Amino acid sequence: MDKNKKDGGNRWIALSGIGIQMGLTIFLGNLLGKWLDTTFNKSFLEPTITILAIFISIYSVIKGVNKINK
Repeated sequence: MDKNKKDGGNRWIALSGIGIQMGLTIFLGNLLGKWLDTTFNKSFLEPTITILAIFISIYSVIKGVNKINK
């Protein structure tokens, strides 16, 4: 198999994995926020932790894409 074709396929697999990781991080952050809201009877933890999860996932995507491009 041609090396360029193999590397291109690996990049697509890695990029799809990064997208799945991003969605999962945001989803789990939202679930954690909901659980903390109900446990501690607060109303600000869900949006706060969800936004934090979004920033963490964006950082992870940027780090992963930079790693792939090297």
